[in-house]
This record gives sequence, structure tokens and C-alpha cells, in this order.
Amino acid sequence: MEIKTNEHLTQAVQPALKEIKVVKRDGRHVIFDDQKIYDALVKAETKIHGTLDPLAFERIQSLVERVDAEIAQRFADNVKIYEIQNIVEHTLLENNEYELAEEYINYRTRRDFQRSKATDINFTIGKLINKDQSVVNENANKDSNVFNTQRDLTAGIVGKSIGLKMLPPHVANAHQKGDIHYHDLDYHPYTPMTNCCLIDFKGMLNNGFKIGNAEVESPKSIQTATAQISQIIANVASSQYGGCSADRVDELLAPFAQLNYEKHMKDADEWIETQAKRDAFAKQKTQKDIYDAMQSLEYEINTLFTSNGQTPFTSLGFGLGTNWFEREIQKAILQIRINGLGSEKRTAIFPKLIFTLRRGTNLNPEDPNYDVKQLALECATKRMYPDVLNYDRLIELTGSFKVPMGCRSFLQGWKDENGEEINVGRMNLGVVTLNLPRIAMEADGDQAKFWSLLEERLAIAKDALVFRVERCKEATPANAPILYQYGAFGKRLKRNGSVDDLFKNKRATVSLGYIGLYEVASAFYGGAWEHDPAAKAFTLDIVKNLKQHTDAWGDEYGYHFSVYSTPSESLTDRFCRLDTEKFGIVKDITDKEYYTNSFHYDVRKNPSPFEKLDFEKDYPQYCSGGFIHYCEYPMLQQNPKALEAVWDYAYDKIGYLGTNTPIDHCYACGFEGDFKPTERGFECPQCGNHDPKTCDVVKRTCGYLGNPQQRPMVHGRHQEIASRVKHMK
Repeated sequence: MEIKTNEHLTQAVQPALKEIKVVKRDGRHVIFDDQKIYDALVKAETKIHGTLDPLAFERIQSLVERVDAEIAQRFADNVKIYEIQNIVEHTLLENNEYELAEEYINYRTRRDFQRSKATDINFTIGKLINKDQSVVNENANKDSNVFNTQRDLTAGIVGKSIGLKMLPPHVANAHQKGDIHYHDLDYHPYTPMTNCCLIDFKGMLNNGFKIGNAEVESPKSIQTATAQISQIIANVASSQYGGCSADRVDELLAPFAQLNYEKHMKDADEWIETQAKRDAFAKQKTQKDIYDAMQSLEYEINTLFTSNGQTPFTSLGFGLGTNWFEREIQKAILQIRINGLGSEKRTAIFPKLIFTLRRGTNLNPEDPNYDVKQLALECATKRMYPDVLNYDRLIELTGSFKVPMGCRSFLQGWKDENGEEINVGRMNLGVVTLNLPRIAMEADGDQAKFWSLLEERLAIAKDALVFRVERCKEATPANAPILYQYGAFGKRLKRNGSVDDLFKNKRATVSLGYIGLYEVASAFYGGAWEHDPAAKAFTLDIVKNLKQHTDAWGDEYGYHFSVYSTPSESLTDRFCRLDTEKFGIVKDITDKEYYTNSFHYDVRKNPSPFEKLDFEKDYPQYCSGGFIHYCEYPMLQQNPKALEAVWDYAYDKIGYLGTNTPIDHCYACGFEGDFKPTERGFECPQCGNHDPKTCDVVKRTCGYLGNPQQRPMVHGRHQEIASRVKHMK
């Protein structure tokens, strides 16, 4: 659809209109812009007649000028939006533009209906009952067939409808229109829940805690320690809505493994004569204890279902420990994942494994844990996990070392009042994401207008994020005892304490997300812009601008506002779908039916891993509140050295790297590799099998792995994965 700019206001009308502000439905005052009237009429005319000729544009321009003249005559300062719409309608009717008037009025009516439906619980419940894809498949790791997920989806519909009414009107309006996305509306603000966190497992295991009616003492073995960890994860995941992580789990569990060793040594002292044999006996027994404990943890996490109807989004970080116990824990984690789940040896979806590379520890052949790195490489080629953190670069980017809180949300370096660096026990209060491609298309090639519109949207996003913080502060410790009273969030509060004590002074983060830098640059520089220095600089200026704003907000409010590269999942579809309705099919933007996650290289162009990393490495310094890089590979199981070459190349360049490689398996014919994406799901390219019972299909659906064969993805995300599969061959 061609949209021309209306630039022909009369000299008499133009100055008067510049003084007029439009009062929006949500109470905002914005500068009057007759281009929006012009665009709406062009869109309506195009729907009626298809492609327009120059005379049609001139006719619409004349109509807009008549609307402008009446507005300038009747209003001196403020005009309400419905008054503008009434003037447009009667202007069309007075000029015998009956078809155009009907389409314009119908469009406005449809928009009003859509707004009402979003807060109509009965309407959305009907969509759930009818298994509408946008409702049942919004989260790729929720199985909408099971009762507890259905119950959670039903509760989520109620929470979302009420939450939209609780939000500031201009925030709710921006979310419904697709200018921004207020994440997790099914939970927040209806409840003052927090998002994701790094659980303080060390404090809880060493000092004891309480779950329900049980007072839990410090464990006396690694088996008990991992059992307690799984219970903590289940309860934390039911008390928040985001992911949770165990940081440096090898170092965390090593003291409890040592208790096992000491117990076995006592037995050995009684029955075995020589010290060397006693030590060997105790280590052999402890090694089995470690393996069994870590295997139990893997199975327990994968069989947990939280109150929100899904397996807890859990990550385990490890790799820095160098003593015998720590090394054995690392090797057990990796070998268990390689071996797979159950008799069919399926790939475990959770927990996400995050292995840390560090020069002097495991990076190079002379390092003491280089053998563990080799096992990690084997595991990644067969199971896609572990992702890797590059120790030195991560500290440069975020100010301290720690694993992400679940998927990709990173805490920034922070010290308490005693000057002690604190990472575990901290949390995120939620995310609001900007629709950057929409701003680019609205700017219509004018970068000055892009920056002006971005400033307007950032003001709305700021209000949304501040609202998230204020709502979270309304919780009480009694709302989530495991978090606030029993140690998951570190400092333990009294039942009547203030949860803000754990949020303020930048202890907690709240995140400004963004999506679609690729599409933004495409709007101004064309779809093949990646090697254009001016285009790259423009995209870097955007994330730099976001960081400048969040830094200022943090200083103003005392919470850490961070820039977050949103793992968009269903949002890749939602924003693109809404923008397709608004702008039509736009080459390299809406024509793909999805938007590109954050700063990632266009998946259709099949860059080499090295090219992709070199391109993406410049962005995370401005979005260190959340980021990850992925590289695409063919099957790597016979060539782990190829993956190691990429890991080594990335070490000093990026902080966080994931692996995408085909690991699908067909149990019907034995095929291993990459299943073919089809309309009915993924199928074996060798025998056509697509039965979830006899095939194991694992893809990355956001920062985690997912099984799209069992839990279908929304259409746009499915298309992005299909595109990636096609172009990596």
C-alpha cells in the first residue's frame, strides 16, 4: 500500500493547528497530526478500491484540508479525539463520500469492539474453550491439554482482563494497540508478583528454611541437598512468574558431597587397611552418590508442575570449581544430560545448563578443567545445552559474574551497605517491551520523526515500568513466604516487613525490552543493511539511547532499570500481526510474518558463526540487562572441534552464547538430524513420522529449549524456526 504525505495545508490553517493538542481516550495530550487522518482515509479507500491512482490521493488530500479548516475554526487549544472523528465523518458525508465514510466508520467501530473484547472475560474464556491458538499456545512450554494448565490459563484470562483495567489508561491503550507489550499480564499487575530471580540456595541450604508446615534443616548429604533444591525450585516457581537459577551449583553442592565422602571414609577406616585404598573406596562411593543425586535433580525438575501449569523455567550454572568434588559434580551434570531421559534417552528440556568458560580454569588445553570443557562440547553437540558464559567478558558487560535469572535476564554488579558484592537473592520486577519496527514504519523514512516518536513511546514505557515497581511493592512477605521470609531472596524479612527493602537502592532490576532492530534498519536502509556502517551505527544509537533513558530513570527512582533484549516468542507474532493490520505487507518487515528477536542477525541470510558474532558483539554493552547470542550449525556430533573453535573465538568478544544444532530423533526409523517443519508440525524427513510418542523434536523457542511437537508454537515463531532451518542447510 502506497502512503503519500499530506503537506498542503493552507497558510491560514497551518499556524492555528500547531497550537492544538489532541486529548486521547486515555487522557494523554498529543500534538495534532493530520497525517494520521490522511493515512486512515487512504487505508479505507485502498480497502474499497485496491490500488489508488493520483486523483484519489488528491481527493483525500482535499478532504483532509476541509477537516483541518474546521478544526482550526472551532478549536483554539484542545480537541478531543472523538470530536476529530465526528468532524471527519460528517465531512465525508457532506461531500457525498458515502463508501469511504462507511468504511471509516466501520474501522472505528471495529477498533472500539477490539478494545472492549480485551477486557471482556467471557469473550476470552470463549477463545480458550474453542482452543484459539493465540490463547492456548502463547507459551511454548505450557501444555494446554492438561488440567492444571487449563486452570492457569483460565485464571490468566481473568487476571489479564482485570490487569488491563488496573494499568494507567495510556499504558493499557499502548499495550492493546501494540505500541508496547506489558509482559505477563495474566499474572501482573492483578497480583504483585515478581518476575525472575537468582535463588540464594547457599543461604537456604546452610541455614535451613521452611516450606508449608515443614521446618527443613541443613542437609547432611548431596542427595538430600539436591532433593531440597528441587523443592525450593517448585515453591519459588509457584510464587513468581519468571525463571529461576542456581548459580555456581558445583561449588554450592561440593561441601555436601564432601559430607558423603567423610561418611564413606569412616566406613573405610573400619574395614580397609591402607590409606590409599580407603581414599579410593570413599571416592568411588561418593562419585556414585554425586551421579545419583544429580540424576535425581534432573528427573525431579522435569517432572515438576508448578501452580502455573508448567515445568519450572530453571537454569543451572557451573564450571568454575576445580577441586575433586566440584569437578565430579560438573562431569555428572554433563554426562547425565548426554545420556538422556528414560529408556528412549530423550533430550531433557529443563534445567537449562550454563557452563562457564574461564581462561586458566578450562579454556585451553593446559588448564586443569580442560577435560570438562571437552565433555561440555560433546553434550552441546548432542543436546544443544550447555550454553556458555565467558567469564571475563561477562564481568566487563554486567559488572560482576553471575548466571542469568532463568533465560537471559542479567543482574548488574551490586554491593550492599557493607560493600559486599551480592548476586544471589536478587530479582527482576518485570518487563515492558517497545515495538521498534512500528516506530520505524510510522516515521516513513524520516529519522528525526523516528527519534521523536521513540521519545513518546519511551515516556509511556517509563510509566509502565514505574507502575510495575509500585505494584510489586504492594506485596507483603506473607504473600510469598519462600521468597521473602525463608531465604530465596537472600535477606529474610519479618512477616510484617517491607518487601521494598529487597528492591530499593538498585538491588532489584526492572527491564525495558525491545524487539526488531533488523526491521528498523530495513525501514531506513533496506533489507540487506548488515554491512552498511551507517545502518549499523543507527541501530547502535537506538540501544544506546534506550540505555541513557534507563540509567536516568534508575537515578531518579532508585531501582535498576535495565535494557533487555526480549526473548520474544509469541511477541514476534503479535507485534508483526498488529503492524500488518496497520501498514499492510511491507518488504523485509511484515512480509516475513515475524519480527527478529532483539539485535540478532537476520536468520534468512545464513551468516557463518564468526560473521554473526562479529556483527552482534557490539550491542550487549548497551543492553546488559538481558542478552544472548546464538549460532546455527549443521549436525556437530562427529565434529565437536568445530564448536570449540567458535567457543574459543567468542571468548573475548561476547558474554553469553547458545548453540543451535539439529538433534531431532525418530524412533520409528532411527533418523537423527533435523526434522522438516510442516503445517501439522515437525516430521521426520526420512519416514514422514510426526507422532510425538515416537519422535523427539527439540528446538529453541526462546532462551530455553522447547518441544514444538508436543506443545505447538504460535504461527510467527514457527515460521521463524522454519526459516532458520531452511537457511542453515
